[in-house]
Amino acid sequence: METVASEHPVFGKARWIATEANQSATNTWLIYRKTVELTEVPTTLLANIAGDSKYWMWINDELVVFEGGLKRGPSRTGTYYDPVEIAPYLQKGENTIAILLWHFGQDGFSHYNSGKAWLLFAARSPQVEILSDGSWSCSVYDAYQSTGAPYPNYRLPESNIRFDARRAIEGWNRNGFPVHLPPAMAFDAAGKGPLGELVERPVPLWKDYGLRPYEEIRKSATQDTLFCRLPYNCHVTPYLEIEAPAGKTIHILTDNYMGGASPNVRAEYITREGRQVYESLGWMNGHEVRYIIPEGVTVVDLKYRETGFNTEFTGAFSCDDPFYNELWKRSARTLYVTMRDTYMDCPDRERAQWWGDEVNELGEAFYALSPSSHSLAVKGIHELMNWQKPDGVLFSPMPAGNWDKELPLQMLASVGWYGFYTQYYYSADSSFVPVIYDRLRHYLHMVWQVDKSGLVIERPGAWSWGDWGENVDMGVLTNCWYYLALKAEKAFATQLGKAEDVRQIEQMMYSIEKCFRTKFWTGTAYRSPGYKGETDDRAQAMAVLSGLAPQTQYPALLKVFRKEYHASPYMEKYVLEALFEMGYADFALERMKERYRKMMTYPYTTLFEGWGIGDEGFGGGTINHAWSGGPLTLLSQKVCGIHPTSPGFATFRISPQMGMLEAAQAKVDTHHGFIEVQIEKKGKRLHLKVTVPEGTTATVEFPSGRQRKLTAGHHEVTGS
Repeated sequence: METVASEHPVFGKARWIATEANQSATNTWLIYRKTVELTEVPTTLLANIAGDSKYWMWINDELVVFEGGLKRGPSRTGTYYDPVEIAPYLQKGENTIAILLWHFGQDGFSHYNSGKAWLLFAARSPQVEILSDGSWSCSVYDAYQSTGAPYPNYRLPESNIRFDARRAIEGWNRNGFPVHLPPAMAFDAAGKGPLGELVERPVPLWKDYGLRPYEEIRKSATQDTLFCRLPYNCHVTPYLEIEAPAGKTIHILTDNYMGGASPNVRAEYITREGRQVYESLGWMNGHEVRYIIPEGVTVVDLKYRETGFNTEFTGAFSCDDPFYNELWKRSARTLYVTMRDTYMDCPDRERAQWWGDEVNELGEAFYALSPSSHSLAVKGIHELMNWQKPDGVLFSPMPAGNWDKELPLQMLASVGWYGFYTQYYYSADSSFVPVIYDRLRHYLHMVWQVDKSGLVIERPGAWSWGDWGENVDMGVLTNCWYYLALKAEKAFATQLGKAEDVRQIEQMMYSIEKCFRTKFWTGTAYRSPGYKGETDDRAQAMAVLSGLAPQTQYPALLKVFRKEYHASPYMEKYVLEALFEMGYADFALERMKERYRKMMTYPYTTLFEGWGIGDEGFGGGTINHAWSGGPLTLLSQKVCGIHPTSPGFATFRISPQMGMLEAAQAKVDTHHGFIEVQIEKKGKRLHLKVTVPEGTTATVEFPSGRQRKLTAGHHEVTGS
C-alpha cells in the first residue's frame, strides 16, 4: 500500500488514467468526466493537469482551458503539466469536470511521444481533493478520426482531424449528461511510468481571442469553395454552423496548407442530419481559411478562433519612410506567428524549435513584445541543454522523437553572445545560468577542439550548414561563432565566480585574436585558406561583430558589402548589424531596403524563409519564417539606438544612427516600464524626446560623441 511519504509533491496519490483499449494509437481522442460534490466553494483551488498531448477542459458547462498542455519533452524522460486556477468555476453542490484529450501518438520535430494516451489531474487543498483515479469516467471518442492521404509531413506530430458528427456524443461535456461512460482505468502514479518526471509549464496558457467573423468571404467560380480572409497570418481553429443531410464531407484547410512545399494540417467534417455547429480544434495558420462545401449543405455561419502566445504587441517603431514601418510590422507579425509551444522556424511545415531561428527571434521579442514573451526563450534554453547527448553534443530542433542531428554553427550561435547571453542580458533573468553552465562548458571545450595555433577546428557535425545559399565560408564563420560563444561563457563564468574558467577562456580568446587575422585576412577581405567561392558577406559580418576585425579594415570591408549579396534573410541580420556597427548607417538602410524590396511587394503580412517564393525561397520556401525579422531588432536597436548597458535595461543607452531618415520613434517594454524615444533631425542636430522608466537611468549619445545622462522622467535633449 502507498504511504504518505511516497506521494508526489504536486499530484499526491493521483494516477494516470485512460481506457483499457486504444492507449497508444496515433490520433486518439478521449473524453473524461468527473462529478464532485462541494459543501463550500474554496477561494482558491489550483488544478495541476498533465497529458500526452493536448486537452480542453470544461467545468460546469464553461470552457476553462482551450488547448492546454505543451508538446512533450522538457527532457527525454519528462512531461509538462499545467497549473490552472479552477475555484472561480466551481459551485456549491454538484460540479462536473469534463476533459477532452488529444493524443498525437507519434513523434515529430517538436514532440516526443510517450506512447500513452493518459491524463493526470490533481486539485488539492485542505478542504478539497480531486484526483484522477478509477472514480472518473473515460471513453475513446471515436467521432474523431484520421483522414486519408495526403497526411501531414513527417516533421509534424499532429495528424489531420476528421470529425464524423454522426458519431458525436451530444452533451458529453455538460452538467446533467444522462449517459454513464465506462469507468477509467488507473495506471502509474505521478512521476512514474512512460510519461516520466513532471515539470511545471514554464509559459502561460494561450491567449484566446474568441470566435470572430472573417474579414471577407468570397466564393469560387464553381460555388463549392468559400475563401475566408483573416486579418493577418495567425493561428486559428475554424468554426462552422450549417444545415445539412447526413454523410456529407466538408474539407477545411488554409492557404498555407502546402507552405514550405510539404503537406501540413487540414481537417474534414462529416455531417449529421439537421442544423449543427463544429469547431475543428487542431490549429492551422494562414491568411485565409478555405471551406470546400458539398452540394446539399447550407452554410449558416462561418467564424474562426485565434489563439496564440499570451503576450502583447507593446513595442513599436515608426519613421518617415513607410517601407521600414511596414517591414517592422511584418517582422513583428512573423515573430508572433512563430511562437507557441516553442519558438518555431515556421508555423506550417515544421513547427520546430530550430535554435538558429530562435536566436534571431528572442532578440526581436525584446523590442516588439511585452516581458511575458521572455519565458519562451528560457524554456527553449532548458530544453536545448536537457536534450544534450551523453557525448556532449547539442542539437536542434528539440524536443524531438525523429531528429537528433547537430548543426554546429547554429549551436554555437545558440549558446553564445546572441543566444543565451542576449536572453540573460536583455531580461536580467540569470536563473538558467548556473543550471546550464557546466553542460555549456562541456560542449565548448570537450566537443570542440582547437589546433596548435589556437584557432578552432571546423566540425561538420551531422549537417555542416552555415546558411542557405551559396558561397558560405565555413572556416571564418566557425571561428567567429566560437569566439562569440567563448565571450558569453566568460561572462557567465565571471557571474558565477569561476576565476580559473575565466582565465582559461581569456587565454583561448587571445589565441584566436592573435591568429585570426594572420590566417584569414587577405588584405581586402576575410577568407579561409582553400575556400574557392566568392567572398562571403556573412563571414565579413561575423568578423566585425565578434570584434576580431579591427576598425582599420572597415573601409575595405564596406567595399565587400557593397559587392557581395549571398546571405539568406537569416544571416542578413548580421550583415546589416555589422554595417551599423561600423558606422555605415546610410548603407545599412539602403541595403536593407534593397534586400527586402521584392519580399515586401507580396500581399502577405509575414516574411519569407528566403528572398522570394518558389525557387527563391530556400529550403522549401515558407512565407512565415521569423529568422527574417532581423530588421525589427536593428530599426529599434540601431536606428533609434535603444540598447541596455546593464542587465534588463536598468541602465541603457540611446545612440541613434538615423542614416538618411529624418524622423523616427520607438517604444520598448521592459520590466521597469516603457522606454520611449522620438528623434527628429533639425539641420545637423538631433532633437530627442525621451521617457526613462522609474528606477532606471539613460545615456543619450549623439553622433559627435557628446553624451547626456538622464534620470527617470520625460526629457527633451538636442545635440549634434
